[in-house]
Amino acid sequence: MAMFAAFQVAGSGLLATRKWLDAVSDNISNLNTARRTDEAAFQSRMIVAQAENYGGAGGVRVAGVVFGNAEGRLMHSPDHPLADENGMVRMPDMDLSDQMTQLMIAQRGYQANISVVERAKDAYQAALRLGQR
Repeated sequence: MAMFAAFQVAGSGLLATRKWLDAVSDNISNLNTARRTDEAAFQSRMIVAQAENYGGAGGVRVAGVVFGNAEGRLMHSPDHPLADENGMVRMPDMDLSDQMTQLMIAQRGYQANISVVERAKDAYQAALRLGQR
């Protein structure tokens, strides 16, 4: 195992959770994006993470993105400028409470990886101080 493997693993975790945070924030900002009924609804993004070198010091990587349902849900909103002749618009098939939960989990993951970096830095600095004596 490499001497600075903790930084590598935590760094890959930071990158993955940052991409997760980006996807969730994009989903939340488009929660009320209306489209015409003949167009696809905004599709939520979900990040797929995958372990690298499982059991070793590989960390994690973003293996891909899964998109939500393009059909969305139809909503009756006759006053909306994009409404069809029946007063319907197409909205994303997302739930704010689910997205907020995803946001909190991703934030906790990001904070945990930052803590690993800080603890590893402290440990390496303590080891350097021992070597100076």
